[in-house]
Amino acid sequence: MNNRYQEVTASLQTEPKVWLVTGCAGFIGSNLLEALLLMGQKVVGLDNFATGHHYNLEEVRKSVSAQQWSNFTFIEGDICNLDTCKQATQGVDHVLHQAALGSVPRSLKDPITSNSVNIGGFLNMLVASRDAEVKSFVYAASSSTYGDHEALPKVEDRIGRPLSPYAVTKYVNELYADVFQRAYGFGSVGLRYFNVFGKRQDPNGAYAAVIPKWIAAMIRGEDVVVNGDGETSRDFCFIDNVVQANILASLAQPEGVNQVYNVAVNARTSLNELFEYLARSLGNNGIVYDKQPVYADFRAGDVRHSQADISKAKTLLGYEPMHTIVQGLEVSMPWYTQFLR
Repeated sequence: MNNRYQEVTASLQTEPKVWLVTGCAGFIGSNLLEALLLMGQKVVGLDNFATGHHYNLEEVRKSVSAQQWSNFTFIEGDICNLDTCKQATQGVDHVLHQAALGSVPRSLKDPITSNSVNIGGFLNMLVASRDAEVKSFVYAASSSTYGDHEALPKVEDRIGRPLSPYAVTKYVNELYADVFQRAYGFGSVGLRYFNVFGKRQDPNGAYAAVIPKWIAAMIRGEDVVVNGDGETSRDFCFIDNVVQANILASLAQPEGVNQVYNVAVNARTSLNELFEYLARSLGNNGIVYDKQPVYADFRAGDVRHSQADISKAKTLLGYEPMHTIVQGLEVSMPWYTQFLR
């Protein structure tokens, strides 16, 4: 664990805070909830179960002590309702806004709903958090914001044109956050996630992310379908790195606020390499997959290559990713195999 993160987590244990995690029943939100409860924090969770699941909350409950779980207050509600957002932010110190409708394909199929949730809901949370005078507001931004800008690695202040409605919504989040700082003096931090993976990432449904989707297919002995030639690359980021970035951003020094940061590991993994890593990791867990991948058409709205420059987050937040993709798979594969069997 890096020095800055050690310092921050130690301070939290001596002076517990009240946190709001929106989307707390989802993949990233439930991992943030678990980490905060294990640190002895009080957490308010907000979710409408549009993409989150009750079983994620149940798994968190089983992973913490009864005392820690008693520090969790759950509100079933929608960020598209301003009154709900105002209720959720009352008495809160730090907001971790993770609730959104993810997925590029989902947004291409239904741009109106993606816009309503990701922009309207985001604005509701900004207004409610400003009015509640929370100490920090950290929100999930996205690497999709880089759009058709081809230069690698991706640097925060150089973006291209969005390639999907989803990318538009996440960019608008950044614009609104900037305006709220300029107009109202309300500071925030945006975290541009790059292909996050780990436990509690849903492998089911039409919009499942590539890692859980492929693992599920491999465990069931089904074909793994690769969109394109397999040389498309991504900067895969293990969930524990994302948790670290959120905590550091929430307690950032003044110079670190009103910024947008890449959250990744500054590495490129092609889909062909990912296939090999998954097969190897499954083999280490007693599951043999001996099929070759099946190649299909490229997916609409996808960027070809993605890799993050994380020097800004290192400098201003003290962020140091703790897991590479291979290390993250080693940690999370036992969960995937247990969950999917």
